[in-house]
Amino acid sequence: MLTSKLWVYDRMTDTQLPVLLVHGIDNSSKRLRTMQRALLQRGFSSVVAMDIVPSNGSIRFEAMGKQVRDAAFQLLHSTGAPKIDIVAYSMGALAARYFIQRLGGKSMVRRFVSISGPHHGTFNAYFRLNTGCRQMRPNSDFLIALNSDIDPFGDVAVFSFYTPYDLMVLPGKSSIIPGAHNRAFPVLLHPLMTFDRRVIEAVAQTLANG
Repeated sequence: MLTSKLWVYDRMTDTQLPVLLVHGIDNSSKRLRTMQRALLQRGFSSVVAMDIVPSNGSIRFEAMGKQVRDAAFQLLHSTGAPKIDIVAYSMGALAARYFIQRLGGKSMVRRFVSISGPHHGTFNAYFRLNTGCRQMRPNSDFLIALNSDIDPFGDVAVFSFYTPYDLMVLPGKSSIIPGAHNRAFPVLLHPLMTFDRRVIEAVAQTLANG
């Protein structure tokens, strides 16, 4: 279920757009409530946390990407904004990427912030056999195709925040997106990336200022 504080877009405040939050594997929108509250407290008027269903990686990223697309359409329609910003965590970052690169998201998204996304795969995906996890293995056909696009993001400004100490996305540098604004944070555990005040502040500043 989508949860948000809805607003009517005002062109006088076009530096601030609605924000769509996308969670990771085995999570729900609850995982991003701290991020959501922090952005609302900083003056963002519409911050929506969506749910990927199911969230255990048992469906392909093509299907996850369609869920992100549907949530983006709903947010655009409810706010009247011309575009949205997306902040996506872990598995959700790949779902958001698929939406942007393959499902028309380039025309709907202004800024994409990835938090600990396995953009080049993670060795931990070998421990799970379901479809989405197989797609997250290093050098999977899915990741090779996604990373081979000549112009993957178009005019979308892309940022990747990650921790080199990540024990879920292995190696941590898998979160680096070539050509993006990549930034490492000294956060000790993968799940803490969505709660760390430095990461949250960086997200807020990125969405407000680019």
